[in-house]
Amino acid sequence: MIRVKDPKISLAFYQDMSNIHGVELTKEEKEKSRFAREGVLELTHNHGTESDPEFKGYASGNTEPGKGFGHIAITVDDVDKACERFEKLGVTFKKRPSDGKMRHIAFILDPDG
Repeated sequence: MIRVKDPKISLAFYQDMSNIHGVELTKEEKEKSRFAREGVLELTHNHGTESDPEFKGYASGNTEPGKGFGHIAITVDDVDKACERFEKLGVTFKKRPSDGKMRHIAFILDPDG
Protein backbone atom coordinates (compact mmCIF):
# COMPACT_ATOMS: atom_id res chain seq x y z
CA MET A 1 0.00 0.00 0.00
CA ILE A 2 1.21 3.46 -0.92
CA ARG A 3 -0.29 6.52 0.78
CA VAL A 4 -0.96 9.38 -1.61
CA LYS A 5 -1.76 13.05 -1.07
CA ASP A 6 -3.92 13.63 -4.16
CA PRO A 7 -5.64 10.57 -5.64
CA LYS A 8 -6.33 12.19 -9.03
CA ILE A 9 -2.68 13.10 -9.59
CA SER A 10 -1.32 9.81 -8.24
CA LEU A 11 -3.76 7.60 -10.13
CA ALA A 12 -2.94 9.39 -13.40
CA PHE A 13 0.78 8.99 -12.68
CA TYR A 14 0.62 5.25 -12.01
CA GLN A 15 -1.68 4.64 -14.99
CA ASP A 16 0.51 6.63 -17.41
CA MET A 17 3.82 5.41 -16.00
CA SER A 18 3.08 1.72 -15.85
CA ASN A 19 -0.16 1.07 -17.70
CA ILE A 20 -1.73 0.04 -14.38
CA HIS A 21 -5.48 0.60 -14.40
CA GLY A 22 -7.65 1.21 -11.40
CA VAL A 23 -10.18 -1.29 -10.20
CA GLU A 24 -12.74 -0.58 -7.52
CA LEU A 25 -13.89 -3.68 -5.68
CA THR A 26 -16.69 -4.27 -3.22
CA LYS A 27 -15.73 -5.49 0.25
CA GLU A 28 -16.72 -9.03 -0.71
CA GLU A 29 -14.66 -8.90 -3.92
CA LYS A 30 -11.66 -7.65 -1.96
CA GLU A 31 -11.89 -10.52 0.51
CA LYS A 32 -12.26 -13.15 -2.24
CA SER A 33 -9.58 -11.85 -4.58
CA ARG A 34 -6.98 -10.36 -2.23
CA PHE A 35 -4.44 -13.14 -2.80
CA ALA A 36 -5.74 -14.43 -6.14
CA ARG A 37 -3.89 -11.87 -8.30
CA GLU A 38 -0.20 -11.73 -9.25
CA GLY A 39 0.30 -8.20 -8.03
CA VAL A 40 -1.79 -5.37 -6.72
CA LEU A 41 -0.74 -1.79 -6.11
CA GLU A 42 -3.03 -0.27 -3.51
CA LEU A 43 -3.15 3.52 -3.32
CA THR A 44 -4.61 4.87 -0.08
CA HIS A 45 -5.85 8.43 0.28
CA ASN A 46 -6.80 10.27 3.45
CA HIS A 47 -9.55 12.63 2.31
CA GLY A 48 -8.65 16.30 2.66
CA THR A 49 -4.89 16.00 2.24
CA GLU A 50 -5.06 17.09 -1.41
CA SER A 51 -6.32 20.55 -0.41
CA ASP A 52 -4.63 20.98 2.99
CA PRO A 53 -1.82 23.57 2.72
CA GLU A 54 -0.43 22.39 6.09
CA PHE A 55 -0.10 18.75 5.00
CA LYS A 56 3.60 17.80 5.08
CA GLY A 57 3.31 14.53 3.15
CA TYR A 58 4.07 10.95 4.04
CA ALA A 59 7.38 9.25 4.73
CA SER A 60 8.65 8.29 1.26
CA GLY A 61 11.55 6.05 2.20
CA ASN A 62 13.96 8.45 0.50
CA THR A 63 14.65 10.43 3.68
CA GLU A 64 14.34 9.83 7.42
CA PRO A 65 12.19 8.47 8.95
CA GLY A 66 12.26 5.12 7.21
CA LYS A 67 15.05 5.81 4.72
CA GLY A 68 15.54 2.88 2.37
CA PHE A 69 12.01 1.56 2.79
CA GLY A 70 9.13 2.29 0.49
CA HIS A 71 9.75 1.43 -3.13
CA ILE A 72 7.84 -0.60 -5.68
CA ALA A 73 9.75 -2.91 -8.02
CA ILE A 74 8.49 -3.25 -11.58
CA THR A 75 10.11 -5.62 -14.06
CA VAL A 76 10.63 -4.31 -17.59
CA ASP A 77 12.16 -5.93 -20.67
CA ASP A 78 14.59 -3.05 -21.28
CA VAL A 79 15.43 -0.64 -18.45
CA ASP A 80 16.97 1.93 -20.82
CA LYS A 81 13.85 2.03 -23.02
CA ALA A 82 11.67 2.28 -19.93
CA CYS A 83 13.77 5.20 -18.69
CA GLU A 84 13.45 6.93 -22.07
CA ARG A 85 9.68 6.60 -21.78
CA PHE A 86 9.72 7.93 -18.20
CA GLU A 87 11.78 10.92 -19.37
CA LYS A 88 9.20 11.67 -22.09
CA LEU A 89 6.47 11.50 -19.43
CA GLY A 90 8.39 14.00 -17.28
CA VAL A 91 8.99 11.55 -14.43
CA THR A 92 11.56 12.58 -11.80
CA PHE A 93 14.42 10.12 -11.29
CA LYS A 94 15.99 9.25 -7.95
CA LYS A 95 18.57 7.01 -9.68
CA ARG A 96 19.24 6.40 -13.36
CA PRO A 97 20.96 3.25 -14.66
CA SER A 98 24.08 5.34 -15.32
CA ASP A 99 24.27 6.41 -11.64
CA GLY A 100 26.38 4.27 -9.35
CA LYS A 101 27.44 0.65 -9.81
CA MET A 102 24.01 -0.96 -10.34
CA ARG A 103 23.49 -0.30 -14.07
CA HIS A 104 20.48 -2.56 -14.42
CA ILE A 105 18.05 -0.63 -12.21
CA ALA A 106 16.49 2.81 -11.95
CA PHE A 107 14.43 4.51 -9.28
CA ILE A 108 11.76 7.06 -10.13
CA LEU A 109 9.70 9.23 -7.81
CA ASP A 110 5.93 9.36 -7.74
CA PRO A 111 4.07 12.70 -7.37
CA ASP A 112 4.46 12.57 -3.59
CA GLY A 113 8.23 12.05 -3.86
